[in-house]
Amino acid sequence: MARLTETAPVIHPDCEITECEFGRFVEIGKGSRVAFSSFDDYSYCDRFADIANARIGKFSNIAAFSRIGATDHPLDTASLHHFLYRSDDYWEDATRDEAFFAHRKSRIATIGHDTWIGAGAMVKPDVTLGHGAVVAAGAVVTKDVDPYTIVAGTPAKPMRLRQPREIADRLTALAWWDWPHEKLRSALQDFRAMKAEGFLEKYES
Repeated sequence: MARLTETAPVIHPDCEITECEFGRFVEIGKGSRVAFSSFDDYSYCDRFADIANARIGKFSNIAAFSRIGATDHPLDTASLHHFLYRSDDYWEDATRDEAFFAHRKSRIATIGHDTWIGAGAMVKPDVTLGHGAVVAAGAVVTKDVDPYTIVAGTPAKPMRLRQPREIADRLTALAWWDWPHEKLRSALQDFRAMKAEGFLEKYES
């Protein structure tokens, strides 16, 4: 029997999940914290991922100890400490700064389909990873990443293309990530055995 199903996500022990939406065949690794985010079909994160205010596309591979949508502190005020906005933790007569939290939530990190975020990588708020993009382990992504581009470093910079631009455009147009589960199964051997160009030649028609 298949371990992942379309009826409910697999959420491993010790996770903190806050106001999230999960698609089909989704898995959340042990000890991960996921807040105010959505995972589309077939996406997963490994152990101890920390994800907030993010929209994760389909077939996204998120490695252990990665962080997406890392929240910021205010930098233009006299202090940047929690007491400014989590004030009710410090004083009985103070309230949380709800406007600050609303602003945080509005800064969405968007992760495209068929992406890979390496171990210990960070994707900052308001950043978009295009479909097919790859983030190397330990990278810090502060700017948008083009589709099918591999980035690395701190801050992350393009290293090379995962696929030539013409192939990347054709894969995006094919949008195999929208195929029904049964069609993915029937094409499984071709996914495994064929290079991208041969796969496109077979399935574009």
